[in-house]
Amino acid sequence: MKRLEGEVLNLLHDLGESQGLLELEGVTVDPHQFLGLEINPRAARIAEMVLWIGYLQWHYRTHGKVSPPEPVLRDFKNIENRDALLSHDAVDLVTDEAGKPITRWDGITTRISPITGEPVPDEAARAEQYVYRNPRKAQWPTADYIVGNPPFIGASTMRRALGDGYVDAVRRTWPEVPESADFVMHWWYIAAETVRAGQAEQFGFITTNSIRQTFNRRVIQGQLEAKKDPLSLAFAIPDHPWVDAGDGAQVRIAMTVGGREVDNGRLLQVRDEYRNERDQDDIAVQLYERRGALFSDLKIGADVAASESLQANEGLTSRGMMLFGAGFIVTPEEATNLGLGATPGLERYIRDYRNGRDLAQSPRRVMVIDFFGLSVNEVHERFPAAYQHILERVKPERDQNKDRAISQNWWLHGRTRAELRNHISGLPRYIATVETTKHRVFQFLCASILPDNMLVAIALENAGSLGVLSSRLHVIWALAAGGRLGVGNDPRYNKTRCFETFPFPETSPAQQARIGELAERLDAHRKRQQEQHPTLTLTGMYNVLEKLRSEESLNAKDKTIHEQGLVSVLRELHDELDSAVFAAYGWDDLAAQLVGRPGATTPLPDKPEAQAEAEEELLRRLVELNTQRSVEEARGHIRWQRPEYQNPAAATPLPSPLPQGERGPVEAVVASEVPPAAAAAGKLTWPKQMREQVAAVRDALAQGPLPTDAIAGQFKRSPKAAVQSVLEALEELGMVAKSAENYSLAR
Repeated sequence: MKRLEGEVLNLLHDLGESQGLLELEGVTVDPHQFLGLEINPRAARIAEMVLWIGYLQWHYRTHGKVSPPEPVLRDFKNIENRDALLSHDAVDLVTDEAGKPITRWDGITTRISPITGEPVPDEAARAEQYVYRNPRKAQWPTADYIVGNPPFIGASTMRRALGDGYVDAVRRTWPEVPESADFVMHWWYIAAETVRAGQAEQFGFITTNSIRQTFNRRVIQGQLEAKKDPLSLAFAIPDHPWVDAGDGAQVRIAMTVGGREVDNGRLLQVRDEYRNERDQDDIAVQLYERRGALFSDLKIGADVAASESLQANEGLTSRGMMLFGAGFIVTPEEATNLGLGATPGLERYIRDYRNGRDLAQSPRRVMVIDFFGLSVNEVHERFPAAYQHILERVKPERDQNKDRAISQNWWLHGRTRAELRNHISGLPRYIATVETTKHRVFQFLCASILPDNMLVAIALENAGSLGVLSSRLHVIWALAAGGRLGVGNDPRYNKTRCFETFPFPETSPAQQARIGELAERLDAHRKRQQEQHPTLTLTGMYNVLEKLRSEESLNAKDKTIHEQGLVSVLRELHDELDSAVFAAYGWDDLAAQLVGRPGATTPLPDKPEAQAEAEEELLRRLVELNTQRSVEEARGHIRWQRPEYQNPAAATPLPSPLPQGERGPVEAVVASEVPPAAAAAGKLTWPKQMREQVAAVRDALAQGPLPTDAIAGQFKRSPKAAVQSVLEALEELGMVAKSAENYSLAR
């Protein structure tokens, strides 16, 4: 700021503005104009001192040995030592009736279990609990410009880092900021509101690059789309390397500047980055600049972030199981020791399991204990060995969880994903992709396999859908819609933004067959080569594929992967699939520019200009198609992906039933026993609570003996797996009886 002041004074002098110089005499930039909020008292004092040091350094560089006016240092008290978000009357220790402090596990410290030899929470490591009395919004000092580098704390780690009392007070005081948003977004929201109200000119923040993710983007989107005085983004660097000076940790950051009535925002993207040879903690970058309207995903061009979720794609995706306990995972040998193969029924509760590493690298061949639908007493009585296994390996950790539902239901996964179970019920297979990964790859998984939380499961079993999702067209969309995350800066597949907004093509039967055929061949090729070469990984295959496309030389390791994975064949399959999908959209002109080009997992600035322009045009067309589909859906025309599941009331009627003599036993029972209400358009909604589910099943059986399919058919989306779980529980309790394929109330 002092250098800028000097430039202004020099220019006035050169222009002969002596009167202006006289008017500015005594008006100068000094520390009193720099205001600050700092919660650490020592850091607050240091910050104020650093301002004076900088001011004095400038003075002596400019004026030589001439001393500054007295007093040299003045205590303006402009760096305030206080919280930037909360004001409160007091912070009190939470105690019980006897006055003893209430504590909880600190969430960090572990000890070694004498039984399993594995780390478990150390109950002796306790953290005291506090409550904030009369919390209210902190007021920021009036300023023309707001800048900062707020704390990098994710929404999921706020309680561990800041304590329950503080987080609860912040969330009650600032309900405008979603609980799913990172801590830094409170600063972003306050600054944006201040600028929009005309109380400041602009603001600028350094944040983590997760600001582009959906849970944070909602805050930005709300400010940009405000009906009154909407905010504009004047400048953004969405992704930049950052080395923490304290511990050398590497993270990826974003920089954003917000203002009012900005016509032409500046977007700077990293084209290249490399380490300084003399200082390994310093990362030099080359930046690529573009200008235009900046959107909430910190991009210019097609406004992918504004695309709407389509009803046609809803109710099909879910993240996988969130275990909250590694003890649920067992090897096949451990599963055998727990009774798998010997204890009747256990095969339904110990299943194959896959996580992101299993898909991107090589499967670990592990299984998972999944007692969904069983009470703890049922687990204890029916499967005592498995019960003891999770009692020793899961319960100690779950006992420390502050979420009562998770701690009390310790024998079940922390997130049981009932919606996922309904989605894939009755399907022989489903599509899965790793949520955050370098290469966006989709593949089929057998329905018997349970996916991990870091997988996105898509309940579609037809190969045509796999083909469209695997195409370059969808990968480019997913990269633009989902953004990037983590130290590795890998693309993230947000199911809401990447899948639900994506407009699938309208295909002819011939096009659908061609896309499906290529997708089946692609999926089979990768699995076959990995089966033949156990050390071969999908990441390795796609690393080599990108090198082939960019005509980069292969090293010895690459050549081995190329031969084992038949990567040239993989490339040919992808190119044929891309061409078929582009043809289904009628966009052969873009296919000519994009099919067979270098990978779509690198940011646009790293690509040849013509390809970057083609990708921008592709995104523009997809956004336009998304808008068109949204309008059509508002008028009632919805292109369901699985109409029989997503909208069973409007599904095409089944063919006329076979004559009695030609039916199988189950078909005959269904035809004769399904009550009229089940065949009507207005099916019942499957209850969420177990007590209500039991009542619903008993009501259905009150009409007479029925098979599982017929009972499930009375409810929307036919929740067969959930109904089966209830039936088995009631059978164990003696409340229902099973004969052949039918269940009936016990009399």
